[in-house]
Amino acid sequence: MNHHPIQGASWMLAAGVAFAIVNNFAQIASIHFGVTSTTFALFQYAIALFAILPYLRTLGIRKSLKTQHFGWHLFRIFLSVIGIQLWLWALAYPVPIWQGIALLMTSPLFATIGSGLLLKENVGKARWIATITGFIGAMIILEPWSDTFTWATLLPVGAAFFWAAYSLMVKKMSVNDPPSTMVVYLLLLITPFNIVLALPTFSMPSDWNVWAILLLAGALTALAQWAIVKAYAVADASFVQPFDHAKLPLNVFAGWLVFGWVPPGRLWLGAAIIIASIAFITHWEAKRKIT
Repeated sequence: MNHHPIQGASWMLAAGVAFAIVNNFAQIASIHFGVTSTTFALFQYAIALFAILPYLRTLGIRKSLKTQHFGWHLFRIFLSVIGIQLWLWALAYPVPIWQGIALLMTSPLFATIGSGLLLKENVGKARWIATITGFIGAMIILEPWSDTFTWATLLPVGAAFFWAAYSLMVKKMSVNDPPSTMVVYLLLLITPFNIVLALPTFSMPSDWNVWAILLLAGALTALAQWAIVKAYAVADASFVQPFDHAKLPLNVFAGWLVFGWVPPGRLWLGAAIIIASIAFITHWEAKRKIT
């Protein structure tokens, strides 16, 4: 594969910008228009599915649907959907975007724990120390000992946990099924799951402003997913991955711009610890694969 670092970084940053806008759309829809998180998720991913159908066709849908592990795919998508719902619930609460996105970054730390306990991988003392250090950074952001702490701030941590479980399932299943099968089943099954979760509180939006938000959120979600695929296609994963951390300042800026949320100093300290821990784990993993 040819390595095009500028293109790879640009695609990853484009995905970060798209997701930052979508996150703010979710909070605008819930805070100003009373749209439930389950309804938002339903329309967001249904619209994204239609927007990304041309890409699905290039993967070869019929060929990609061939699998002997359909039940595992169902469980994998279920984990992803729960993560999505917890994240959107946090945004609807609302948990300030600066706090939510920083806590969401603990997902690789949960994945490290899962790879050791569930996949029986040799994690090693250094990676365990890095993981524990990363969670200390999360505690600095959460401040569970302060009077301002609310249980709702744990929702992004829950989302991070379920997305970590999802990533472990992908890792385990990739031995038998190709990436195209993973992508096609994710995009096709996520909407039926969202329909089931949205039904108890569903109400059809009547405000055209809400529809505009939902359409844009869906289109940007498809764009972000496409951009991530393109980023890893044109550049080395080890180079592209650090640019994913740009989602923190991008979301902080968007939250300040839309809602005037200004993060406290502890955010940057905690986030720096989390990012350093993830960077160490990623480097250690890459080194282990080489050796």
